[in-house]
Amino acid sequence: MRIPDEKVQEALDYLNNSCVDAARASAERIYVEEYKKVVLARLMKETTGFNTTAASQERDALASDDYAAHLEVIKHAVMNEREHLFRRIAAEATIESWRTQSSNERGAEKLR
Repeated sequence: MRIPDEKVQEALDYLNNSCVDAARASAERIYVEEYKKVVLARLMKETTGFNTTAASQERDALASDDYAAHLEVIKHAVMNEREHLFRRIAAEATIESWRTQSSNERGAEKLR
C-alpha cells in the first residue's frame, strides 16, 4: 500500500507544529513530579503531636486526599506527555516508511 504524499506532509507538519506543545507537556510532567516533594513536605509539616515521628508523618501524608489528588495531576501530565511522544513517533514512522517506499520504487525503476 502506497503512503500518499499528503500523509507524509501531514506527518511533517505535525512534527514541525507540535514541538512547542510537546516540550511544554514534558516540562509540565517534570514540574508536577518534582512538586510532589513540596506537597509531601507540607502535608508532613501539618502533622503535629508529641510522639509524631517522621515515618508516621510520611505515612499520614501519603494516605491523605491531598496527596492522592496530586497523584492524579501527575497521571494527567504523564498521559499528556506520552500522547505527544507517541504521536511524534507515529509521524516519524510514517515519514520513514515513505522514505523506504520511495527508495524501493527508485530501485525498481532502475531495474526496468
